[in-house]
Amino acid sequence: MVKELRSLRNVLRQGPVIVLALSVSLAVVSPASAQSLTDRFKGLFGGKSDEPAQPKPAPAPGQPADDDLDCPQVTVRAGASTYAVGANGKPAVGNEIRFQATITKMARECARNGGDITARIGIQGRVIAGPAGAPATVEVPLRIAVVHGGVGEKVIASKAYRTTVEMSEGGSVPFTFVAEDLTYPTPSAATADSYIFYVGFDPQALSPEPKAKVKKK
Repeated sequence: MVKELRSLRNVLRQGPVIVLALSVSLAVVSPASAQSLTDRFKGLFGGKSDEPAQPKPAPAPGQPADDDLDCPQVTVRAGASTYAVGANGKPAVGNEIRFQATITKMARECARNGGDITARIGIQGRVIAGPAGAPATVEVPLRIAVVHGGVGEKVIASKAYRTTVEMSEGGSVPFTFVAEDLTYPTPSAATADSYIFYVGFDPQALSPEPKAKVKKK
């Protein structure tokens, strides 16, 4: 009986130590497990959250720093959020759907280059096989544009892209695409707030570009 009481006293004495150790352990794990907005942004562009940040070059004389650069918001163009393909050229309806792609997430990053702005636009989406069965690989057509919004929208720059997605047996595959080369003139301070990035699917991006006409001599 005396030995049992001594054992119980030893456990009670160690109790605070055990609780303290557990608290320290939780304090160490929690910050590492919580993904910050910066980490998610880097992950979207294919970077690693543990990579050290690269120093930014000093702005040119008379130019504001990149931190003061107004990077337009990015949104999906109305009517261009999904892309579906039917079997054998048939309309993508019901059981005739081979696959359908959707856009799920977007991000953007802007950098000044002289009098121009170069934007990196990241798009995440998913391709889902339809009842008619998807092919082994799927070509996803995309278009990204920077638009001066307001009354009578004006397209400042627009570019078509395509990315290949390899389908899996599960029939639902995520994809990520990053456009690195969308460049447009730096807007004035009065119009910068009216600029917007539009992204969306564009089937015309799969069409071959027309060949340049050769002038006859």
